[in-house]
Amino acid sequence: MTQLTRRHALMAAAALPLAGLAPKPALAKAEKLGPASASFHRFALGAFEVTTLLAGSRLNDTPRETFGLNVSDAEFAAASDAAFLPVDKAMNFFTPTLVNTGTELVLFDTGLAPEGVTAALAAAGVTPDQIDVVVLTHMHGDHIGGLMGTAAPTFANARYVTGAIEHNHWSAAANEGFDTKVKPLNDKMTMLDDGGSVVSGVTAMAAFGHSPGHMAYLLESEGKRLAITADTANHYIWSLAHPDWEVRFDADKAAAAATRKALFGMIAAERIPFIGYHMPFPGLGYVEAQGDGFRYVPASYQLML
Repeated sequence: MTQLTRRHALMAAAALPLAGLAPKPALAKAEKLGPASASFHRFALGAFEVTTLLAGSRLNDTPRETFGLNVSDAEFAAASDAAFLPVDKAMNFFTPTLVNTGTELVLFDTGLAPEGVTAALAAAGVTPDQIDVVVLTHMHGDHIGGLMGTAAPTFANARYVTGAIEHNHWSAAANEGFDTKVKPLNDKMTMLDDGGSVVSGVTAMAAFGHSPGHMAYLLESEGKRLAITADTANHYIWSLAHPDWEVRFDADKAAAAATRKALFGMIAAERIPFIGYHMPFPGLGYVEAQGDGFRYVPASYQLML
């Protein structure tokens, strides 16, 4: 009886503060802040440290005008529905990659404008003047846009590397973006071809089609490998899962499709992780061959161990 009485007394005492209390009103209405994402993601690759940078994102409300130009609306809708995707909206991510080799900081691509890439770098603890090398995978505006501010280069102490075929094409194209963002840096520019080395452990891989001299890059350190595929595939369903689907921004659509199948075929067969410039941020994942294309597997903690 003593134990029972004590238990009842404790329960009654605990209930007393709640007796007669009215619901507490909210002190203030919190303003909704909208969707958000981290601005960088960092992991180790052997002795390298790799950081993907969210330099910007953009809503595309007409994805049908960009992807699957050679398939029917019904086929596009079926593939989208199977992947839980709407057909009338898509989110596009712009993801430069920073590689710390231990001796140099190497930045791959620069986003749409200086403000986006420098903000992402700042969040990751890096200032633009610390960048040693800027690699341009190709010359589309969302990759070269961050190179120059209104009066000066964004990366004042960097040297620049790009593919010779790509640079030669745009040099003769009378393109305003190239002429204002890239051409002023030509005296600091090094050209390379397929198999060329940016720095030790970073090798260029021809990935032509999206643009005339579009390049991907293979990183290798202490037996670990990672591919930076840039715009070889611009969507994890509408171009990666369906590599034969035509993409509006691919200059040579047949060559781009062939490159997608060849490059991601190698990545899948050798189980190499990759960073895709327009993949859902942080842009890092794996692929496996599936049907006529590839299944995208976003990285979780594999490269954090």
